[in-house]
Amino acid sequence: MEYIIEKVGMSRTISVPSVPVTLCKVLKAKVCEIGENKKAIVAYSGNKKTNKAIQGQQKKYNISKEFNKFVTLKVNNEEVGDIDLTPLKEAKRVKATFTTKGRGFSGVMKRWNFAGGPGGHGSRFHRAPGSIGNCEWPGRVQKGRKMPGQYGNTQVTVKNDVISFDEENGILVLKGAISGANGNVGKIRIIK
Repeated sequence: MEYIIEKVGMSRTISVPSVPVTLCKVLKAKVCEIGENKKAIVAYSGNKKTNKAIQGQQKKYNISKEFNKFVTLKVNNEEVGDIDLTPLKEAKRVKATFTTKGRGFSGVMKRWNFAGGPGGHGSRFHRAPGSIGNCEWPGRVQKGRKMPGQYGNTQVTVKNDVISFDEENGILVLKGAISGANGNVGKIRIIK
């Protein structure tokens, strides 16, 4: 079963020893249409502006204006309506998929933890990547060479143990960290 969640932030338990945890809010969602293999079109409330395409979907599925984002998830529901949260009560482990923080175009020291060169004494090799090629053969840069470029803003999935789930407030407490900034929206999948 899959759910849409929002990362609230990190905290820790008051037990001894203390355990670092991530607090997540399970967003209200409605199952609009159920397809094959328990795959369903699910609508949830996002802060996205609506356009005619979204308004058409809202009219088609007869849902309120607050549900303005649509996604395909594997659900436990047998019929259209509110998403079923009962499997989260018994869940022991989940896979959380989030987008990492984007750090833009970064050099090799930040992106790949290169050591860099000497800082002084006339060195002109401070934060540069160094040599990248070979001799005459193969006469090109090898694939997979660690070089400057886009760092972050990628989708990462991690496994986490479930500490607790507060159904009334929709707060899910996961052991350890998950990727992304506070307020990011991602999804979780219950695993056995």
